[in-house]
Amino acid sequence: MPFTRGKKSTAAAAVSRIPKLNQQGSENQEEGLQVKRSSSPPHGAPKKRTAFIDITNAHKVQLSLPGKKKEGGKKALRKTNPALVSAKNQANLKKSSSVSSEGTATEKEKTDSEEEEGKEENPLGDVAAPGEELVEAPPPAARTVPSHLQRQNIPKEFDIDSENSEDPYMCPEYAKDIFDYLKQREEKFVLENYMSKQPSLNTEMRAILVDWLVEVQENFELYHETLYLAVKMTDHYLSKTPVHKEMLQLVGSTAMLIASKFEERSPPCVEDFLYICDDAYRREELIAMEASILQALSFDINIPIPYRFLRRYAKCVSAGMDTLTLARYFCEMSLMEMDLVSERGSLLASACLLMALVSKDLGGWTPILQFHSGYRTSDLAPVVRRLYLMFLSPADDKMRAIRNKYSHKVFFEVASLPLVEMDALEKALTIP
Repeated sequence: MPFTRGKKSTAAAAVSRIPKLNQQGSENQEEGLQVKRSSSPPHGAPKKRTAFIDITNAHKVQLSLPGKKKEGGKKALRKTNPALVSAKNQANLKKSSSVSSEGTATEKEKTDSEEEEGKEENPLGDVAAPGEELVEAPPPAARTVPSHLQRQNIPKEFDIDSENSEDPYMCPEYAKDIFDYLKQREEKFVLENYMSKQPSLNTEMRAILVDWLVEVQENFELYHETLYLAVKMTDHYLSKTPVHKEMLQLVGSTAMLIASKFEERSPPCVEDFLYICDDAYRREELIAMEASILQALSFDINIPIPYRFLRRYAKCVSAGMDTLTLARYFCEMSLMEMDLVSERGSLLASACLLMALVSKDLGGWTPILQFHSGYRTSDLAPVVRRLYLMFLSPADDKMRAIRNKYSHKVFFEVASLPLVEMDALEKALTIP
C-alpha cells in the first residue's frame, strides 16, 4: 500500500503567481467615478423596464404622492369596503343625511368639508353604499411566535455570545441554536466498530491511513476541520462498503478531496491528490471513487466533527491557546483509535477538554460547560479513562505524524508535556 510522504500543493504555489494591484489603482478608480455615464444604451442592449410593473401597462398606473391634492379632473372612484369604515366617517355620513333640502348653502358646504376631512383621515377612502350598515374594522389579531422560533432564555452567567454582538460572522444570536442542532444531527451519524465487515482491512491499516492523512493536511496546509471531516467520511464509507487494502489509500485521499471542497476556500485539485499518492491511481479511478463515496453517504457530508465542539466549549471557560492546543492534540490522537469511532463528536471533545483543563491545573467540569455541552462529569468519565489508557500505551514509531506535528513550537510543544497523574484525573472525575 503506497503510503508516501507528500509535497506542498501545486495549488498553493499558484497563489503566489497572482499579480498584485498597482499603485495607481486607487487613482484610476477615483477618475472612473467622475466619468459620466452615457444615457444612450449600447448597441444590441435590451430595453429598460421597471422591475415590478409591466412596461406595457405602465401608462395605466397612477401614482399619488402624499401631501399633494389633485387640482382638477374627476375624483377617482374607489371600491366600497364597509368593514373598514372608521367611526368618525360614520358619524359624518349620518350627519350629512339628516340635513334637509331647505338648509342653507353654508351648512351644506360645512357638511361637505367634514366629509372631505373624514375621507382624508381614512386612507382607504371607503364609503358605504346606500342601504348598507357601517361596521367598524375589528382590531388585528395578535401574532404568536412559534415555540421553535423563540429565542432561548440563556442565564446571564452562562452567556458567552453577547460579547460578539457586533460581529456578524460569529452569529451570536444563533450560536447556541446552531450547536444544539449539530448535537441533534450526531444521532444520524453514530457508528459502530465496522472492521468485522472488512475482510481485507484491520485497525492497524486504518491507523496508518489516518497518520498519512495528517501529513497530507500539513503538506497542503489545510484546515483542521478538513482533516476531521475526511476521517469521518472514510469511516462512514468503510462501514457501508467493503474495500480491498490496495484501494484504502484511494478512499482516504478521495475523502480528503471531498472535505477540501466542503471546507476550504481554495481546495487542492485532483492532480494534487494523484501526486500525493505517488501516482498509484488514475484520475478516472479517483473521480469514480468520489461518486461512490457521495452515493454511499447519500450526499449528506455535513457530519458534526469534534473539532467544532472543542472550540465552542473552550470558549466557555476562556481557555488560553496553549490549553486549547493541548485539547486539540488529545482529540487528534483519538482519530487513530478504532475503539473511539463510535463516540459522538461533542462527547469526545468534552472529554479532551476536561483532560486538558486537569493537565493545566485549571479545574474540572464547570456548570457553564455542563450547560453548553449538556454533559455531566459522570458522562465524560468513561471516555476520559479510555483516552488516558491510549496515551499510556507505547507509541508506534511508524505512526508519529501527530506527535511530531504537536511537538513544534507553533503548537506550544504540547506533545512533549508529561501526562497528568491518574490521581488528579480521578479526583476531577469524581466531582458531580
